[in-house]
Amino acid sequence: MDVLTVVSPVFGARCSVLVEGRSCVVVDPGALVADQVVALVAERGLAAHGVLLTHGHVDHTWDAAEVAERLDAPVRLHAADAYRLADPFGTLGPLGGAAHDPAGPLAQALLAVGADPRTYRAPRDVRAFGSAVPPEDVDGRDADVRLELGELVVVARHAPGHTEGSTLYLVEADGPLAFTGDVLFAGTIGRTDLPGGDGARMHATLRDVVAALDPATVVVPGHGPTSTIAAELAGNPFLARA
Repeated sequence: MDVLTVVSPVFGARCSVLVEGRSCVVVDPGALVADQVVALVAERGLAAHGVLLTHGHVDHTWDAAEVAERLDAPVRLHAADAYRLADPFGTLGPLGGAAHDPAGPLAQALLAVGADPRTYRAPRDVRAFGSAVPPEDVDGRDADVRLELGELVVVARHAPGHTEGSTLYLVEADGPLAFTGDVLFAGTIGRTDLPGGDGARMHATLRDVVAALDPATVVVPGHGPTSTIAAELAGNPFLARA
């Protein structure tokens, strides 16, 4: 399996293209990555079988509609985060603000790279998995979902805390890979103070989901460098407290 990376100029969000044979899936297409992603897929003669979103924050979903339509592939994400696709600014809380507020951090980041904040559109073909209602128990999570996407098999594992529907996407290549979105970064974790974030749920996710992964798992986060679960267990202070 090949993993190709395109980094969005907005908040440095990482978009990944997973390639197996002639099949591919796109993970987290943030702002202004669509042309590069579509070109990569075309150059390799690939068939796209899905656009996977680790969560619904717009720095990871801005180009989801365009990529999905140009590649003729459905958007997949956890149902608890699907509502965010209709209101990318409002559901990001203080980082979003109003779409036409030039002082908002998201609008400022878009304008700085020549993107118009008013051009966002939600994807049309959204195929959500899991429950739209978070479990009452902070330790509760939806069961794993096995996604068969052409020649790729991806396991979607519910990992709430950063958002209600945050999801890890797990695949087997030469070894295990985990696309962690904003749940786990190299040396730190995603914030829990934005709308839908929950510190207690994040703690449970780190303890019961992240720390339980094979230590050999390569971590591909939504921002920043790759890592491994072994390295994070050894050096990430948030995992040490989980």
